[in-house]
Amino acid sequence: MERRKIALIGAGNIGGALAYLAAIKELGDIVLFDVVEGLPQGKALDISHSIPVLASSVSIKGTNSYEDIKDADVCIVTAGIARKPGMSRDDLLNTNAGIMKSVAQGIKKNAPKAFVIVISNPLDAMVTLCQKESGMPPEMVVGMAGVLDSARYRAFLAEEIGVSPVSINAMVLGGHGDTMVPVRSHTTVNAIPISKFVSDARLTEIEKRVRGAGGEVVSLLKTGSAYFSPAASAIEMAISFLNDQKRILPSAVMLKGQYGYQDLYIGAPALIGAKGVEKIIEIDLTDSEKKELDVSAAAVKELVGLL
Repeated sequence: MERRKIALIGAGNIGGALAYLAAIKELGDIVLFDVVEGLPQGKALDISHSIPVLASSVSIKGTNSYEDIKDADVCIVTAGIARKPGMSRDDLLNTNAGIMKSVAQGIKKNAPKAFVIVISNPLDAMVTLCQKESGMPPEMVVGMAGVLDSARYRAFLAEEIGVSPVSINAMVLGGHGDTMVPVRSHTTVNAIPISKFVSDARLTEIEKRVRGAGGEVVSLLKTGSAYFSPAASAIEMAISFLNDQKRILPSAVMLKGQYGYQDLYIGAPALIGAKGVEKIIEIDLTDSEKKELDVSAAAVKELVGLL
């Protein structure tokens, strides 16, 4: 039986974390690609030395050639420059757009049937560009944002209340940026409304921190951006596809009328299974949440328009 193949496009901090997690979870044989000679090969060699200790059985290869991602089942794209202190995700647009066009062509030529998960920022614009340039079906090209933003929301709430994050059910929709929408009306602690634990004023403060959480990490690191949590979030999406789990995960997906938007990539609850995005779920939003989502959608449209 042929083993599954996981292609990781970009061997920076997130790419390395992705490769390590994929090896631990034995998702399949791993190909780590980057244009920088030696970088993917070095990280692949390092990880290969840990595989016996991890009791894993996968293989990992570092490469500078797109030909090595041929027939990959999943492609996770992190290629692009990372944010630096003082930069917004939007500041990366022009540089990373050029990189994404090259990546999309490489995937189109070598792995046209793969499930593609884009992490590169600015996320909503990059996943839009990747789908357009590759010509792949929208249900097979998604962006990783909502899983991460929701995880940050859950982590902050768990810390505030003093419970396990596993007990928190929360979802963040909209664009991956300052206009993202933590959906308070659907946030619960083991099915108990979050309002029973945290005041509205405090929730507003926590939600503001969620929106700025990526920048908070950047300001502390000073030389890069978050990588462990984005990698873990993308792996969760990949597993749902590879194992046909049909999990409902907040993802940047192309909407076709849902929430009132047409042909727009934006964060929404998506059922991810063996066919990619198999269904987009519409949840009831309060009037204020819908207004916030409209603002977020407008910001995404403006950013995409700059492409």
